[in-house]
Amino acid sequence: MQARLRAAGLAEIDEKLQSSERLTLEDGVRLFDTPDLLAVGYLANREREKRHGARTYFNYNLRLEPTNVCEATCLFCSFSRLQEGMPEAYTMSLEQAWDKLRQRANQPLTEVHVVNGLNPHLPFSYYTELLRGFKRIRPSIHLKCFTAVEIAYFSQLYGMSDEQVLRELKDAGLGSMPGGGAEVFADRVRKLIAPGKEHPDNWIATHRAAHGMGIPTHCTMLYGHVETYEERVDHLLRLRDLQDETGGFLAFIPLPFHPENTVFERRGWRFSTGYDDLRMIAVSRLMLDNIANVKAYWIMISTPLAQVALHFGANDIQGTVMEEQIAHAAGAVTPQEEKVQSLVSLIREAGRVPVQRDTLYNAVRTFA
Repeated sequence: MQARLRAAGLAEIDEKLQSSERLTLEDGVRLFDTPDLLAVGYLANREREKRHGARTYFNYNLRLEPTNVCEATCLFCSFSRLQEGMPEAYTMSLEQAWDKLRQRANQPLTEVHVVNGLNPHLPFSYYTELLRGFKRIRPSIHLKCFTAVEIAYFSQLYGMSDEQVLRELKDAGLGSMPGGGAEVFADRVRKLIAPGKEHPDNWIATHRAAHGMGIPTHCTMLYGHVETYEERVDHLLRLRDLQDETGGFLAFIPLPFHPENTVFERRGWRFSTGYDDLRMIAVSRLMLDNIANVKAYWIMISTPLAQVALHFGANDIQGTVMEEQIAHAAGAVTPQEEKVQSLVSLIREAGRVPVQRDTLYNAVRTFA
């Protein structure tokens, strides 16, 4: 393998990794540039196994999007609707949202994951009561809710600071935050794919505030549209810097861009390749040396490729993800739910040890 790493131009990176020296932006770009994907995967798998051995995590979770009405005009999104009354626009009543959890009373869920559009017609009490209702139905449930973009929107719409918003949501039951809305941090990219969306510094600031209040969060990147390799690596380094500062990120989730039903599809964009998806996961594992977990999000890359990703740096395969809407609106052809036994089987078939976890990565059950 050493000869292969030298031939791929990765010998210096290999030496850095073996001496626990941090990789630079230039190193990250080299990992993307080298045509030898298997060499990159070897390095990423080695780092993965240093941290986790063969253990591979998943959780039993329910995904909800109570409203898709959204003022934002992100060009990559095919889920949102600009106004109430538009075709396919919807907003669940609180009872409708709570019923999604009530209907699963016999299932051992540990997490409800909530993401919404930026709906100008709802009072802030809709969101706090939403959380309180979930907690009344199942007090033990962990609520992973509201992206940094939503928090910033609440602050603007309701005349509150981010800290005030987070404090009230935490008092209502918020346990952690998802990582959506990061897209790619580079200004050039955001102007092209999400004009008018908040500045990436605000995303960073919101997560910093959450971490300071004891609210752990996740982080993401939406890749495979107009970004360069340098912009991908810059994004990863900004996440790494914040993790150095706060230690509040639980996991990183690379999200491949799905162009179906967006303006990008009409302009000729296609889905990312498995080759690029595996490389993205591997480089993420190598660059994010201080974030413990990297997810292979099967909803967007398929379960067969997620299995392969477990040998390219990923140590988490997400979860059951019941009722996901956003990726499917953009053309995901995966099921809207995976059963626990299916996840256990696909992890085992990949030669890994399945571990059901809660949101905070406490083991619920190990499938030996």
